[in-house]
Amino acid sequence: MRTLNQDNIHKRLKPASFVRSFSLLKSFSEKKDFAGWDPYDGLNSRLFQSLPLVRDSRFCRLAWIQFFKKSPINFRRIAGVPEQHNAKGLGLFLSGYAQLYRADPRPEYKEHIYYLADKILTISSKGYSGYCWGYNFDWQARAFFQPKWTPTVVATSFVSDALLTAYDVVPEQRWLDAAVSSTQFVLKDLNRTYDESNGSFSFSYSPLDQTRVFNASLLGGRLLGRVFAYTKEDPLRQEARKVMQYACNHQRPDGAWAYGTLPYHQWVDNFHTGFNLECLHQYQQYTGDSSFQPFIEKGFRYYLDNFFTKEGIPKYYDKAIYPVDIHSPAQLIATLYKLNRIDQHRDLAEKVLNWTINNMQSRKGYFFYQKKRFLSSHICYMRWAQAWMFYALTYYFISLNTKEWTNEL
Repeated sequence: MRTLNQDNIHKRLKPASFVRSFSLLKSFSEKKDFAGWDPYDGLNSRLFQSLPLVRDSRFCRLAWIQFFKKSPINFRRIAGVPEQHNAKGLGLFLSGYAQLYRADPRPEYKEHIYYLADKILTISSKGYSGYCWGYNFDWQARAFFQPKWTPTVVATSFVSDALLTAYDVVPEQRWLDAAVSSTQFVLKDLNRTYDESNGSFSFSYSPLDQTRVFNASLLGGRLLGRVFAYTKEDPLRQEARKVMQYACNHQRPDGAWAYGTLPYHQWVDNFHTGFNLECLHQYQQYTGDSSFQPFIEKGFRYYLDNFFTKEGIPKYYDKAIYPVDIHSPAQLIATLYKLNRIDQHRDLAEKVLNWTINNMQSRKGYFFYQKKRFLSSHICYMRWAQAWMFYALTYYFISLNTKEWTNEL
């Protein structure tokens, strides 16, 4: 296990050093067939499912999930939680391999693209208006319960985005068709909350709830915008714009967004802020509508000023560093790349990657879940950690605009 090396915090790693880190991660993920555990998969426990009185209790489901999510010790093997494929995780890996193939069209990358894309299609959720995806585990939230495979706008957006990225480099029509179809799930199966003053609205997280979570709704809007770029169906652009407007109407004067509108959703965190920014920017990119640029600029300033320390530590919350979640450094790279600002802020990107590799990557290649002030979680999660860092590092490499790094993979 790596420990913090103060001498290396300020040392800028060369791309070759990042390649070595990425190669370890890539090898580990491929050996695991991109399957693994998840922070929220506790209810997949065979032990838990064998206890009907416990299994059917909302309180017990919530407590069980939180225990597995927060425990620094991994009890999943003992409790009978299997390592499985997760659709969103597969989508992140697919996006990464498509980016690698775009930069260096190796047959092995193409094989992974076909394997991941077709695996994704086989685990789509059935019975909805279009292609859609959920998670491979039951999930109890405060407000609602979602059985496994219940489709969500977040999973569907990331998976469809990955299929379109794959289609851009390997034009398989079935991948485009699935992504286009997924807009029907977003438009017809998700619930909406309207702002009657201007007609803007927020998509729900899933067909089973009425929550108003800004990043989730924006991801749905981004998907509509990206598919519009292929089909030129104007209703997609029109509905996407209403989603963007709703979120911008709820941006704070200082540029921040709370997680959502409910009283217990009023925190401001790192990676969901990154989601919001990239969705707004990419909506503009796909549709040509630049009217939300002032909101992006204000939010981007808040993002850079409040979520990264001078040592390169990616903070979880705007007001607190810990827990340092692996999702935060990964999202920084994706946000900078997608907003076309990674060259402008490469020092920050490399300082954060440097800190993350030194503090949150095991010698086996996988990245840890969270680093806390006293008791960190070194559990290996495939979707939450490995898929996200794979996705992020591929964006970092292609941003270099050179093929020198490809020789080392």
